Amino acid sequence: MGDAGTPPVSTAHRVRSVLAIQPFRRLWAVNALSSVGDWLSLLALSALATNMTSGYQAQSFALGGVVVTKLLPALLFAPVAGALADKFDRRALMAICDVLRCLLLVSVPLVGSLWWLFVATFLIELVTLFWAPAKDAAVPNLLRRPDQVETANQLNMVMTYGVSVVAASGLFTALTVIGPTLALQLSPTGTMAVALLLNAVLYLGNAITVAIRIPEISGRAHDAGKLAGESLFALVRDGLTFVGRTPLVRGLVIGIGGAFAAGGAVIACAKLYALSLSGGDGSYGLLFVSVFSGLGVGMVFAPKLAARMPHNRLFGAAIIAAGFAMVPAALAPHLWVALVTVALVGTSAGIAFLTGMTIIGAQVEDAVRGRTVAFMQSLVRLVLMGAMAVVPLLVAVVPPITFEALGRVVRVDPTRPVLFAAGLVAAVAGWIAYRQMDDRRSGGVRALLSALVRTPRTGSGLLLSVEGDTVAETAAQARLLVDWLREGGREVLLAGDPALEGERLRDLAEHGGLTGHRAHALLAAAVRADVVERQVLPALEAGSVVVLVCEPTVSFAAGAPEGLVDWATGRLRPEVTVLLDRAPAGPAGRIEHTWRHVLTELAAADPERYVVVDADGDGEEVALRVREAVLPALSARRVTVPPTDGSLASSEAG
Repeated sequence: MGDAGTPPVSTAHRVRSVLAIQPFRRLWAVNALSSVGDWLSLLALSALATNMTSGYQAQSFALGGVVVTKLLPALLFAPVAGALADKFDRRALMAICDVLRCLLLVSVPLVGSLWWLFVATFLIELVTLFWAPAKDAAVPNLLRRPDQVETANQLNMVMTYGVSVVAASGLFTALTVIGPTLALQLSPTGTMAVALLLNAVLYLGNAITVAIRIPEISGRAHDAGKLAGESLFALVRDGLTFVGRTPLVRGLVIGIGGAFAAGGAVIACAKLYALSLSGGDGSYGLLFVSVFSGLGVGMVFAPKLAARMPHNRLFGAAIIAAGFAMVPAALAPHLWVALVTVALVGTSAGIAFLTGMTIIGAQVEDAVRGRTVAFMQSLVRLVLMGAMAVVPLLVAVVPPITFEALGRVVRVDPTRPVLFAAGLVAAVAGWIAYRQMDDRRSGGVRALLSALVRTPRTGSGLLLSVEGDTVAETAAQARLLVDWLREGGREVLLAGDPALEGERLRDLAEHGGLTGHRAHALLAAAVRADVVERQVLPALEAGSVVVLVCEPTVSFAAGAPEGLVDWATGRLRPEVTVLLDRAPAGPAGRIEHTWRHVLTELAAADPERYVVVDADGDGEEVALRVREAVLPALSARRVTVPPTDGSLASSEAG
């Protein structure tokens, strides 16, 4: 569930909160080493394959063979890999896969033949295909809160597609120069053998770490015993059925397919596109740097955009933006225009990629998460491979267009209409994904909240609400918010003190001899109605700011239905409701229909009026986040407030 209303908590705070979780921190380190190993093995195996052949044509075929054998397993076995991740213990599966990768890498220089290099590359990629879904599916179970999935994915992706690429390239370069530097008699083939052995050590270390140091990976949020008795064929069939029948996942499939088809078109056209811009190999390299730089920027800024728009809609919107950005790229007359537009394509793709993985981690059930991840990973490879194979043929078939404009002969390279068409494909796919995944059209709490008719009221007052899962914390944060607002010189009312309401509720229940849950729900609604009528409405009419304190015992946990609460309050709705979200005390990954479930439903259904605030940390840190959460509403009403650092120097919000 996308926490669309999350206030702008700093990136450093989000990263620290996630890395403070020891099991995730260890798994993140394992992923980092594995990513470095994956990129290093690609470089080493490619170089070794060319060293084992002679002649330009033979070396080209050898290099292409390594790429094909790395892509082929995902096309053939991805559904089976996902089923294994859901059926068996993910920790054992990851450890076994790392041991197998270690042994296969060691075997390549020992056997020393090109045919075995291809076989080993295929098997290594096959084992990696089993390892990756198990890792990705386990991540959400190690975290404390659903909103941390996005930060966890951000950390993993930045490491996988950024830091590890640089680290592996640097390590590979160092290995190629260390021999001559130290006067070691290492042939190019021997140097690549050293690289593969070092890579094998990385995988072996990961296997030991996963098996001994991260037992939490074995924890599951569902009854894994139910899956143990099912065949792999049944699991694969059920996984594909789930993908086809679930609008959320179906939208992900359509969106990712369109996005990576467009991305594959850009990659396949890049060389000829650079030539059409009167550039050479340098321009070709700049285009790649621009795309991947944009990808990194998109992954960094995706959480900030998710604070304004739910993930389900942000995903489709980002793909639409990527498609539209390809249109000016196709029309770019100069290199600098192409670099800017291609960077925008990469940025939009980075946002969509991170958002899609966050949706899978936060909204797809643990029982089918492994199969969903594997399906997505295979889809990416299949679409990229297909686009890179088909697009060059299209470029060869489409004739160049020549016409005269303003006395000049203009020649349109075939890459331009192909890129233009790819952009349209991505935009259409993004729009379909947006419509499929738009949760405002679904039932349950979302539809109820979106359909609510809010009672208009007169007066210039502003109603804010603070809700949490404990009386003490909710009341304390509400009082801190009131004290801060009063420093701005505005009349502020604290309404709905939980202690007073609780005392009145107990008195009424004891006086009437009422003990049932429904009776308590009716009494709680009556007490809240009295507070609204006697305190809240008069203060709003007078133009005051009202901070209403709420807790689950009043609004949800007492069993009061939503309609009863609406009737009791006259459908009065705060401009902003701050939902205090603290990490659960129970085991990570346990799914219950509790306050936290209702909290995430509310935030995703109406992000303009509900904001989720991380309640972990001391009171002052949480209070600062609460202030940041309500600032937009205060700015819209031009309420004068002090700076959020608590100083007395007043300034008008906005």
